[in-house]
Amino acid sequence: MSLKYTCPVCGTPLGYKGLCWKCRSGQERDTVLHWSPEQVKEKQDGLVRNIRRLADMEDPELTDFWKLLGYRDAITPRIQRAALAAEVYYPCELYYHAPEDVRDGLIHVLLSAENSSEASELMCCLAMQGDDRALETLLELEKHPRPWRKNLYVDPSIYAQCGGWTFDKEGQRMQLNFDTCYPMVKGEPGEGSPIRMGQMREDTCPHCGGRMVDILVLDGRDERLRFLGLDGILTAACCPNCVGFLDGPAFSRFTLDGGVEVFPSRTFDGTGKMDCYVRPEEYKALTENRFILGKSSVPLFYGAACEDVNTIGGFANWVQDWEYTACPHCGKPMKYLAQIQWDTLMDGTEGTLYVEFCPDCHVVSMQHQQT
Repeated sequence: MSLKYTCPVCGTPLGYKGLCWKCRSGQERDTVLHWSPEQVKEKQDGLVRNIRRLADMEDPELTDFWKLLGYRDAITPRIQRAALAAEVYYPCELYYHAPEDVRDGLIHVLLSAENSSEASELMCCLAMQGDDRALETLLELEKHPRPWRKNLYVDPSIYAQCGGWTFDKEGQRMQLNFDTCYPMVKGEPGEGSPIRMGQMREDTCPHCGGRMVDILVLDGRDERLRFLGLDGILTAACCPNCVGFLDGPAFSRFTLDGGVEVFPSRTFDGTGKMDCYVRPEEYKALTENRFILGKSSVPLFYGAACEDVNTIGGFANWVQDWEYTACPHCGKPMKYLAQIQWDTLMDGTEGTLYVEFCPDCHVVSMQHQQT
């Protein structure tokens, strides 16, 4: 069936008249970025007045929260104190870097918790607050579990990961995300950039026969990417067809001169075969995309606030739960690097690719999530 309409902005074929969802989302984001100080305060005041509606995932409060956090970095201690007073613990991002009095309130409630559901929510909130006292509390709960621990699947150190950090058995902190975030935006044809997504490779996948791609190539020597601590080029290579079917991440190792080694898939174990579902026109769209690195940094939750942006650094928009991969070489948790929304590169595809890396071993993890 042919589609009758097209998006007036990007030309995407549609079955209805109006903007496609990606262009509509982009326009809504642009509106928020141009809110006046008075409009921002109005939204903040609305959250404080109706903070209980946020816990119930009611709009406009839930949508306003993510706009304030993701696009304006405007969740204030006043909002955090109102949430604590009203016993609102969702979304946990409410408490990102909350002040000490709010942290102490969260710790008090957590240590008084009697059921696993409440304790789970509160550990996520404390992880988002994330200071040394929060670490000490989660470490104590890991060493001396409360009765509710037996009803949870993972330890407090895993809950800490939702705040972008974790700790080892000695209580040493390990940072898992970066405190800088850049968007990947559409550039002009031929425009230079220190990042490239979807670069075709010569080799083919041993499992499906499809072409391998360098799904992300970035030059850490660019001034904007200095925060990554990479004095050279990182290349992440995978099969765009098979990476979505793996029971776990795909891995590759990079050298700072631009080299890359693809690890054999553990899931297929070198014997499994499958069809390649990526069509030639989709490979063309993937490898001819015009995404470049944005000129300016954005708030850390910019990529977590919506489903249509690709980002370097900051926090991810996890489709399911956060998942930091253990480096297959040294065993340490890897650092979150980037998220790539498949449907921004190939129409009709689903899900998100999360890219992590081990700075010590130069190993990259690529894992796919979708609903």
